[in-house]
Amino acid sequence: MSDYTPPQVWTWNKASGGQFASINRPVAGPTHDKELPVGRHPLQLYSLGTPNGIKVTVMLEELLAAGHAGAEYDAWLIRINEGEQFGSGFVEANPNSKIPALVDHSGPRPQRVFESGAILIYLSEKFGGAFLPAGGAERAEALSWLFWQMGSTPFLGGGFGHFYAYAPTKQEYPIDRYAMEVKRQLDVLDRLLAERRYLAGESYSIADMATWPWYGALAKGQLYGAGEFLSVHEYTHVIRWADEIAKRPAVQRGRKVNRTWGEPSSQLHERHDASDFDLRTQDKAAPP
Repeated sequence: MSDYTPPQVWTWNKASGGQFASINRPVAGPTHDKELPVGRHPLQLYSLGTPNGIKVTVMLEELLAAGHAGAEYDAWLIRINEGEQFGSGFVEANPNSKIPALVDHSGPRPQRVFESGAILIYLSEKFGGAFLPAGGAERAEALSWLFWQMGSTPFLGGGFGHFYAYAPTKQEYPIDRYAMEVKRQLDVLDRLLAERRYLAGESYSIADMATWPWYGALAKGQLYGAGEFLSVHEYTHVIRWADEIAKRPAVQRGRKVNRTWGEPSSQLHERHDASDFDLRTQDKAAPP
């Protein structure tokens, strides 16, 4: 790796390189005018089936499975590789131009909610504290682990994932630095889950919904093609937890929503009705 001396003042004078270079920029705001579509349900989700997007679709499907009919939702696909998150309507829903974004039309005026952790808490509170303990130690644990995920995952995705899988060149220092941190995070979870069923205790909560799409997939060797590199088989308690959550029918539905890769039967690009899981997955939409 060649030495690099930072200039006195950084300027944006060339593309950064790597898989997402075409959408990276040092300024905020919209790049084009495009209003967001609005479906028939009060809850409108604008997202993509990445780990951050899966958190919210799993929560919505879990709410519906628990009998909260008001959690019916429309899920609209936002293709971030094509810059759709920079449309004027999406920027109005989330000034940070990141998926997922939720707009709740059930009140006197639309309420936007952005950042996946904030959406999970908002939905829990909207539906009577669902999947979040009402108080005491379990509530404190659930919120602590929810925010642990929010603070830790940038080292996994933007750190390890970027330099291991997406950067234009492989560099030993950043890969080693972030591999070390990701393995430490897995060890944190593995030690915790050796002593309890779920992150907050014996009850499944929004902390699990937030953490599973990232660290469950990582422990199962499904992120960045890095399973062998990180020896994820060593984290047996995380794998046990990941497998248990993956068996939940609502989780299986939620992980299909806004997904645009993988087996066609695992992709439901947009979701507007519960019947869409049977009628509109890509194996049914695609030509023979």
